[in-house]
Amino acid sequence: MAPPQAPAIVRYPDPSVRSLDPRFDKYRVGAAVVERLYTGCRWAEGPVWFGDLRCLLWSDIPNDRMLRWAEETGAVSVFRQPSNNCNGNTRDLQGRLVTCERRRVVRTEPNGAITVLVDGVDGQPLNSPNDVVAHPDGSLWFTDPGYGLLSRYEGVLEEFKLPTRVYRWDPATKVATPMAESIKRPNGLCFSPDYTKLYVADTENPSAGRPRGIHVFDVSGGKGLANGRLFHDMGKGGADGIRCDADGNIWASAGWAGAGYDGVRVIAPDGTHIGQIDLPEVCSNLCFGGAKGNRLFMTGSQSLYSLYVEATAPRL
Repeated sequence: MAPPQAPAIVRYPDPSVRSLDPRFDKYRVGAAVVERLYTGCRWAEGPVWFGDLRCLLWSDIPNDRMLRWAEETGAVSVFRQPSNNCNGNTRDLQGRLVTCERRRVVRTEPNGAITVLVDGVDGQPLNSPNDVVAHPDGSLWFTDPGYGLLSRYEGVLEEFKLPTRVYRWDPATKVATPMAESIKRPNGLCFSPDYTKLYVADTENPSAGRPRGIHVFDVSGGKGLANGRLFHDMGKGGADGIRCDADGNIWASAGWAGAGYDGVRVIAPDGTHIGQIDLPEVCSNLCFGGAKGNRLFMTGSQSLYSLYVEATAPRL
């Protein structure tokens, strides 16, 4: 797979990176532009950075594959196919790849073997896990909105057996416990830098009195959620994947509302929209990576993008 053709020159500073509040100014790099690293996906998702291998992995759900971008060469290759319509990815405390697939959450071992961590709850199969994050206690938290059961394009038409939920998988018991059912379509999720809060994006269509937005919960004792509330209203579009930086800002993918909206929305800890990165297509997910951790990778609907910023992910 060849990378896309060389893009047109963009004059610094990149006009697609917009500061809406002085608090965002410190995160902008004046001599950096949004770069398209690859295009040719049908619905790109779940970027995860492997610094030890100098590569990024991500999912292409309709094409039933995972792709790999090599930092050294810019080359893109197929990492895994078929992939069981995999979606979100992360790394656990040991650095192993953890992936949300249709009906299950799996881990890729160092030798390439795949271990199924959880594929059901209370005797019923999971719907279609979407995104997953690791907690310092070794647990994995994931969402299960069930998109892989809603169409043949991203999965298989099958019946929902469980409510749409947020789960916590315990590494000692190997059991996934429901943490929240209040969000209709729980999608992207991330912890605050101190792990006292969990943010969850809701991708259900908005209705009267129920905006499409990002919700936040207090994490009680590392094993429970309380005091769920709306953190940020995404307005006419929606957020899919979300990430928290070391300062507590939320970097949220934004899409389905057109030019000037689609891309990445940067939200301060108080819920204020402080910065915007415009992309020419819907943004589905994102992660921090690169040699210094200050490169933001973004999966668009069909492409992979990056932008150097002065922000990094929190350290476990």
